[in-house]
Amino acid sequence: MLAELFLDAARACRDSPLNRTLLVAAADDLVRGGVTARVMAGAECDRRGAVPGLRFAGAVHRLVLEGRAPGLAEHYPTVGGEPRLATLWQDALPVLHAHADELRALIGRSVVQTNEPGRSAPLFGGLQVAAHLAAEAAGRRTPFPVRLLEVGASGGLNLRPHRIAYRVGDEVYGDVGSPFTMDVRWTGRPGVDLSHNVRLARRAGCDRHPVDVSTEEGRLHLSSFVWPDQKLRWERLQAALELARLDPVPVSRANGPEWLADQLVRPERDVLTVVWHSVIWQYVSPADRAMGRAVLADAAARATATAPLALLVFESRRTPDPDRYDFQLLLKLWPGGESLRLGAGGGHGIPFTWDTQPWS
Repeated sequence: MLAELFLDAARACRDSPLNRTLLVAAADDLVRGGVTARVMAGAECDRRGAVPGLRFAGAVHRLVLEGRAPGLAEHYPTVGGEPRLATLWQDALPVLHAHADELRALIGRSVVQTNEPGRSAPLFGGLQVAAHLAAEAAGRRTPFPVRLLEVGASGGLNLRPHRIAYRVGDEVYGDVGSPFTMDVRWTGRPGVDLSHNVRLARRAGCDRHPVDVSTEEGRLHLSSFVWPDQKLRWERLQAALELARLDPVPVSRANGPEWLADQLVRPERDVLTVVWHSVIWQYVSPADRAMGRAVLADAAARATATAPLALLVFESRRTPDPDRYDFQLLLKLWPGGESLRLGAGGGHGIPFTWDTQPWS
């Protein structure tokens, strides 16, 4: 039932009172056959993974960002407003009535895209660990340069880990001259020297629905899916979009397993090839999961000490609380087959706790 999926999305927005309030009220309106039913017409049979509630909230946020819902904008901090939850739905109703057909079309063609640059923080630390461990295994005195391959890259905002300044307490690592400085809020640290930035030899990404962040449409699309009362996430995204403007990296429109098979067709000597992804696994079909594992296994069998391969992922794991997930940073290295759980943190990458343990 569509209303139940809206309530699922509301529970997921526990850190966004604005979105949670909007989605709970919209779910009630759906049950009563109100204007939300008209807005969501055609989505009645959406599956859970299509997250119709978040597509609804994102479409409404987009109208606000475009300046076409001034009364509702007073509730949205992303445009200078202040949430007043008691009257939020009352002010949302005129917007839904006035833009119902447009919202329905937008929701029908949209795919949730949360290209969270905050996830670059744990991934940067994991990349440092991978580069150091691979160098040790090969008897190198310095870490390998990295060929970075991202599956499910969205707008490619996490393909610039070497171009970000990471603030860890009173210290800054990565690109200390970057226009994008991120407070990582780490508990503990990776067990390697972070003082030398990662060297990226090459980088590439793919997505089934890539977002072109060089366009206003692409930037608006990603911005609309940021929860509007989370100002720090909003500011990180805007900084990452500016960095993307200065350092463009195109993202290929492709299905992950097929694209990865092409990228990994042969090992690359004197480079550490790192395959990574973050918070996409829940959206991947069982068939594509199986194919992706097979592609990676084939590539792992060809890896050597001088042409190593790593898998570095930041993905969710279930906890005893059915409404809460634990997001873990996991690393596998070949040819040795070393598997590590490096730590866990919030779904947006910040905060994060480092705690290296074997991963089976």
